[in-house]
Amino acid sequence: MFRLPGLLILFLLIAACSQQPVIDDRMKRIDGTMPADLSGSWERNYSRDDEVNAVLYGLYYQLSRTSPDQRYSTSPGVAMPSQNDMASVMALARLADLITRPHVLTISQNEHEISIERKDDFAILCAFYDGVAKGTESSYGTEICGWDGEQLISNLVLPDGLQVTHRLTISVDREQLRVVTTVSSNTSRVPFTLRRFYTKFERLPPTFNCIETLSMKRVCSTGEIVP
Repeated sequence: MFRLPGLLILFLLIAACSQQPVIDDRMKRIDGTMPADLSGSWERNYSRDDEVNAVLYGLYYQLSRTSPDQRYSTSPGVAMPSQNDMASVMALARLADLITRPHVLTISQNEHEISIERKDDFAILCAFYDGVAKGTESSYGTEICGWDGEQLISNLVLPDGLQVTHRLTISVDREQLRVVTTVSSNTSRVPFTLRRFYTKFERLPPTFNCIETLSMKRVCSTGEIVP
């Protein structure tokens, strides 16, 4: 289940009507074990991430090439995007940047569930029982997960037509993780997509060992503590 930051509610105003989930019945089913093991601790590799402004520039050009409004055209076949187009895309960009901001993912996985924890942000829980993904209903909307080959997809359909989709792909050596997040709304002619890259790391054990005692209350040490 997604635990959404409060700011997300503001972005719901950019949408107008409902959309269909991007995951079909075939993708919601698994035969035997899960296609990929995503478990581990993952840290953002900022050097490989998409840059928000660069993605915006590409969408600006795409909207310019397809704009029906030629009033401000400076060359044949190219027009300025409308203010509504740009406002919608900018809102999607802010939302995508917001929900992809966490720099560490902690993924736990067993034969039935995948839990993707994000520090100080929402978590994703994918549950598969009897070989079929189970959808989750909440006050925000409907969440469903599925597998497209070895790629895990989580899709959240929010009220009023806003969708947030995550696609997670692990490298062959299981040391790199790519998360592609797409935010779409039918008030925008184009969705907004950001790629985030993560590198696996080993969490260090706690520096101190602590015990509670009657006489000294809490006692901590860098070595073994003998009560």
